[in-house]
Amino acid sequence: MIGITLAVHNKLEYTRICLESLYRTLPPQATVVVVDNASGDGTAEYLQSLPWIGVVSNGENRGCAPAWNQGVRAAGGDWIIVLNNDIVLAEGWWQGLLSAANRWGLDVVSPAIREGEFNYDLGGYAREFIAAMSGVVRRGSAHAVCFAARRAVFDTIGLFDENFRIGQYEDTDFFLRATRAGFRLGTAGSSFIHHFGSVTQNTLGKAREPKPYALENKAYFIRKWKLPWWKRAAGRNWNKLVNWLHSRRERLLHRHTLVEKWLAGRLRYF
Repeated sequence: MIGITLAVHNKLEYTRICLESLYRTLPPQATVVVVDNASGDGTAEYLQSLPWIGVVSNGENRGCAPAWNQGVRAAGGDWIIVLNNDIVLAEGWWQGLLSAANRWGLDVVSPAIREGEFNYDLGGYAREFIAAMSGVVRRGSAHAVCFAARRAVFDTIGLFDENFRIGQYEDTDFFLRATRAGFRLGTAGSSFIHHFGSVTQNTLGKAREPKPYALENKAYFIRKWKLPWWKRAAGRNWNKLVNWLHSRRERLLHRHTLVEKWLAGRLRYF
């Protein structure tokens, strides 16, 4: 059984697109829980009109980590899938995630993404992309735009750390805890989605912009993991190098990369 959850705060137009694509591609017997962080733009009324989802309504914007935790608790399932609301799901997205998990022995798995303007035929592009990239995986990395995790991951390391306020670093912290606990992460080319880009994080943060939550979260993350500046710099440089090597190899062999972005009028590869 699969449990699916996402958190929303306003931006009804994106939530509608996301949920319509989810409904078209819904796994059988899946439980879908949407956590509404005090939206005031008609989102609450729209969610109540959908009989196939469960809704958790918060009286205030609690941010990403608490809302995701509410969704994970309510959704149940052997696999939990966490989504942003600023995505469009292509046919076969969840099958591709689970098949990659089985094929590569992954406990946490994310799909390939194309980000930016939604200016292409998603269905046709996804089919061509997956035909070329279904055998590609980047081990050791996942992203919070969309990821599936075995229930055992949450049972072992716990939920998202609610000391991270509103949004930012709670996903990095979760993936790091999973890695340290011995779980295997990966991003796989057998699943493809579109991501408009940072809509969830940006809107969840706007209600409390006067408070520097991003800086507070960064400081908390550094204290929690005891990361001096030189370790952070080394980690960033190493990740850049690894990602560059992955993208170069993928582009040369398959004409695609697992992360593609429409920037400045053209498609770029990362």
